[in-house]
Amino acid sequence: MKHLTTMLFLLTALLGFAQQKPNIVVIFADDLGYGDTSIYGATKIQTPNIDQLAREGRRFTDAHTASAVCTPSRYILLTGEYAFRTDHWSPVFLKVGLIIDENKKTVADIMKDDGYATACIGKWHLGFGEDTPNWNGDLKPGPLELGFDYYFGMPVVNSHPPFVYVENHRVVGLDANDPFVYGQLAKTKVIEEKRKLDDIGGAEKAHDLYDDYQVGTTLAGKAVSWIKMHKDEPFFLYFPTTNIHHPFTPHPRFQGTSEAGRYGDFVHELDWIVGEVTRTLEEEGLADNTLIIFTSDNGGMINLGGQEAWNRGHQQNGDLLGFKFDAWEGGHRVPFIARWPGKIPAGSVSNQLISTVDLMATLAAVTGQELKDDDAPDSFNILPALTGDTAKVVRDHLVLAPLRKAHLSLRSGDWVYISGPAGGGFGNPSVGGRGFGGYPALHFSGQKNSNMVDGERKPDAPEEQLYNLSSDPFQATNVILDHAAMAQSMREQLASIQAAKGTR
Repeated sequence: MKHLTTMLFLLTALLGFAQQKPNIVVIFADDLGYGDTSIYGATKIQTPNIDQLAREGRRFTDAHTASAVCTPSRYILLTGEYAFRTDHWSPVFLKVGLIIDENKKTVADIMKDDGYATACIGKWHLGFGEDTPNWNGDLKPGPLELGFDYYFGMPVVNSHPPFVYVENHRVVGLDANDPFVYGQLAKTKVIEEKRKLDDIGGAEKAHDLYDDYQVGTTLAGKAVSWIKMHKDEPFFLYFPTTNIHHPFTPHPRFQGTSEAGRYGDFVHELDWIVGEVTRTLEEEGLADNTLIIFTSDNGGMINLGGQEAWNRGHQQNGDLLGFKFDAWEGGHRVPFIARWPGKIPAGSVSNQLISTVDLMATLAAVTGQELKDDDAPDSFNILPALTGDTAKVVRDHLVLAPLRKAHLSLRSGDWVYISGPAGGGFGNPSVGGRGFGGYPALHFSGQKNSNMVDGERKPDAPEEQLYNLSSDPFQATNVILDHAAMAQSMREQLASIQAAKGTR
């Protein structure tokens, strides 16, 4: 009887372990291009922790963000809905209210509904408040009204004010006697320092609790502490890093460690951040029961620091055409790695078409929940692509949005249709500017496209574009005039998707 009791106890324990809910960690890097890590081909930058994730999990070679722009990309990941449906195309800044409807279901809501502790630590960049943020009061609604139990991080983007941290609903270190006034610097909460930045330069102001060179390590520390605090319950951590968005300000310990200048050093800091998360999961005994997804919000950019890296032989997006903001592949094809021991085959590689818009439906499937018809309308369950046959098609099309509405694009099978004549991205006319991109970037990089010459559109170039990625993966030749029927079919399919309420 004693042996039978022991066996029943062990069986019960094993069944309980098997039914234990998996933890979920999503690391959402900022402006990390398809070619920015060594596992994806970089040679001037080494990313051992990210590479290890891939060796222990599955690496995807055809993953996309559905938007080539930071804010709408974040909207898409959290809501499972294309951002064009709510007319969001551009980044938001310090005077914009929350752009996600509080009544809309988010991925954090899905996890919270299943009993998970939820946190967002890092760059928010989706606005605060109903109409405009109240930086001197409650920043509400915000992440906590969208399903997160806890928030800490950068409210906007680290190259634009306010240079502060926000925790839950308040600016950290807010002093009622020293309020923020738009267009002015707070008197006692500001220090002046030389910030030798790649795209701002000169003496800049930063709030005394905020230091550009400490942001990455600060956020990593917060993420590690939060994981340890919630190790005894199922948790969902959404970790949108500020690395590697400009300005490229790595902690001193990483400066000079790469062969790609400050840009590469900042990637090295990102790799360390990933390592801090994975090390903590290992030390706390959580690694085997945690699904980690590592990806980026859009393709790599080639501003001043990016130009330095390029001149040293580093290509942010590998051989893909274009950069952040573009409809071309370099704007939205991103690294995507998933690790889940025992569920995802180690060392596997998939060329499945997937997107970050699919996160919500996928995590609903992981937790055994069913989405309502109006929840995550554009999100597909890609769990079979993460854990199963790498050749099984889980989605056959994807809408891709650049900065400009006129260049909304459709991927269908191997074909890509772009509704405008060029990249549809940012077009700062001055090479070396902090927002350098678009046509000048194409000219600087020497990339070739049949619609373009010397970074400018040819006068006789067709108004639309069509490429077959199986025969022309780097989009060198626009074949729309040779495949009019295919172009018309995709044009109609895109219009149909735009008119519909969703595609799921």
